Amino acid sequence: MKKIVLTGGGTLGHVTPHLALIPHLKKAGYEIHYVGTENGMEAGRMRAEPGITYHAVKSGKLRRYFSWQNFTDPFRVVYGAFQSAHLMGKLKPDVVFSKGGFVAVPVVFGAWLHRIPVLCHESDLTPGLANKLCKPFARRFATTFPECAEALGKKAEMTGTPLRQELFSGDREAGLRLLGFSGQKPVLLMMGGSSGARSVNEALRAALPELVKDFDVAHICGKGNLEPSLDGAPGYAQIEFLDAELPDVLACADMVLSRAGANALCEFQALARPMLLIPYPKGAGRGDQILNAQSLEKRGLCRVLLQENMTKDTLAEAVRSTWADRDVLTEALKNAPPADGTKRVLEMIEEIQ
Repeated sequence: MKKIVLTGGGTLGHVTPHLALIPHLKKAGYEIHYVGTENGMEAGRMRAEPGITYHAVKSGKLRRYFSWQNFTDPFRVVYGAFQSAHLMGKLKPDVVFSKGGFVAVPVVFGAWLHRIPVLCHESDLTPGLANKLCKPFARRFATTFPECAEALGKKAEMTGTPLRQELFSGDREAGLRLLGFSGQKPVLLMMGGSSGARSVNEALRAALPELVKDFDVAHICGKGNLEPSLDGAPGYAQIEFLDAELPDVLACADMVLSRAGANALCEFQALARPMLLIPYPKGAGRGDQILNAQSLEKRGLCRVLLQENMTKDTLAEAVRSTWADRDVLTEALKNAPPADGTKRVLEMIEEIQ
């Protein structure tokens, strides 16, 4: 039986592509191991996944700002590298697939020490620091954006992102029932990412009186971000988080308002949903979401409203403008290169062994 090690952690974006690959890897007969942090987001999700053996290693984070943890985390990374090297020698997998995040760095290095081939995936338009560190030790790179494949050089290929097949099997009527909508108005779906998007949440709620004139608004607002005063508001449904029901809600969404995380963008693109994107501003991250959004906008696949230009009025106007362009956007999305990279990533896993 072939054996594969999956690794990556820190955000749901480092985990969901693995969830897309796992059913196919099981069907192909792989014994699957996952290496992640002790208490990160990936730990609970992968420990609950049937047929997956989870291994926890020490990990640190290389921050671009001052923190006392900057003095201790390098030691955690070094210790994690020893743990991972020992684990790779013990497991002797045929291949490693890394989705990035700092837990992946010691795992990729440990695999390289034991001459185990590694395929890394980068979701964003520019390589993250973890994947930059992994580049010398990886055999190949798969990327979501063509710009990233070019930046990483001859090791890299644009593949798209592995997407869960259940996303494509949603039931529109089930989604409308869940949200309490009649289906007589188009549905605007706001998704803020795994932890929500407070500033966009606030602007959307401020703009509701205008938006509900033309739309039913489904708002996935993130854990702890519900607004009790809006419970039962006509034309508005707020939910903290969706998992199994998400495909049904996506099936009934006619347009999406979202941040610009790469995995979510691939899902919306694959479903051909018109998008208005409000990327995280550069000061709140490394600016990758702005680049992601600009790349799609340049290809005619979305509309973008920068957060510094966002008010309740500009948001309502941008939503109306994007909706007016929905036919052009939908056609461009349908004619774009495939966003679902599941098939090609699986092929590359086989090719590098």
